[in-house]
Amino acid sequence: MIKNLSVRPSLIPREQRGFVESQVCYLTSRIQKLTEHLDLHGRDYSSQRGLWKIVGKRKRLLIYLFKKDRLRYKRLIDQLDIRGLRSF
Repeated sequence: MIKNLSVRPSLIPREQRGFVESQVCYLTSRIQKLTEHLDLHGRDYSSQRGLWKIVGKRKRLLIYLFKKDRLRYKRLIDQLDIRGLRSF
């Protein structure tokens, strides 16, 4: 089951969709949907590859946000309830 996010991608105003926070939120929701799909279809390797690409993109955005503004990074991590960067 998909966990309810406090910030849903569809509720983000059109002007704010380019912000790093909104992109990470959107990618997080896609990751959750793909994870559910892969629980049912474990050998869907093309979906696995897509999931890894999305995870990598989200990681790059989180690294960027961490370097730019740590307060926004910490707030986003807490809001989405995702694990932060391992060692940075």
